[in-house]
Amino acid sequence: MRLRVIAAIAAHGSITKAATQLHYSQPSVSHHLARLEAETGARLVQRVGRGIRLTPEGEQLARRAAEIVGRVDAAAAELSAMVGLRTGRVRLAGFQSVLSALVPHAAATLRRAHPNIELRLVDAHPEVALNMLRDGQVDAAVLFRYDDAIPEGVRATYLFDDPMYLISLDYGKTLRDHRDSAWIAGCERCRREFVDACEKAGFTPHIAYTSDDVIVEQALVAAGMGVTTMPGLALRSHRAPGIEATELPDFRRRVYLATYGDPPDPPATTAFVDALRHAVEHTITSKPSTPTSPDTER
Repeated sequence: MRLRVIAAIAAHGSITKAATQLHYSQPSVSHHLARLEAETGARLVQRVGRGIRLTPEGEQLARRAAEIVGRVDAAAAELSAMVGLRTGRVRLAGFQSVLSALVPHAAATLRRAHPNIELRLVDAHPEVALNMLRDGQVDAAVLFRYDDAIPEGVRATYLFDDPMYLISLDYGKTLRDHRDSAWIAGCERCRREFVDACEKAGFTPHIAYTSDDVIVEQALVAAGMGVTTMPGLALRSHRAPGIEATELPDFRRRVYLATYGDPPDPPATTAFVDALRHAVEHTITSKPSTPTSPDTER
């Protein structure tokens, strides 16, 4: 790893850029560099203004490091081509509703096609998932955004639009129609876009209850305690009897599959991306269904 650090610093001329390329934090890269200097007994970099540059000793080591890293990567690529997808690992971070509504379908598809690929899942808010992706803790992340801004350095593949729904006990209402209602909303980090949508509708919502659990939110609505908004994926995961869901025009989130670093992705990650696309094509084709009640035909 330390040889990769000095090679990346030489290639990018910056500890920050080297950290981004290696999917490491800046302090971690600085730590590896300090350990490398301690092990070699040579000063490898020097400060120049606000930046750094390699010393002659650093340049010499960086040249050798680049050769070694290149040979190792070439050997790994040859081995990967020989092994193909008989083995591999994919670590995925995703938000709750996509993990329950889409990822199981994708996981089953992946297992049928490549039974020896190991899939590891982490439930994480998109901001946390992005940090995990940058730090190399996961290989891919499923994110949602309410705008089209994709963080720098992230390669994001658009999957689909996830519409938002008004969840209430009466059908066909708008946000403004509930301006005097008690609202159920997520945590401070999760409710920003909901509050913005209400303000665009001409009012500030009275948030009486806070929960990020779709079962709790729907149970409160069903008990007449208030109203809420909820994405379509969440309704696919759970829908309480008695509630009404009205799609809200112009209020939706965009869902992406994100990876990091230069393409191509490892074969196992590429196989999972294909499986997730398959899940999207076979799942996101209709509106969330209304649950069957005892009084309706089964």
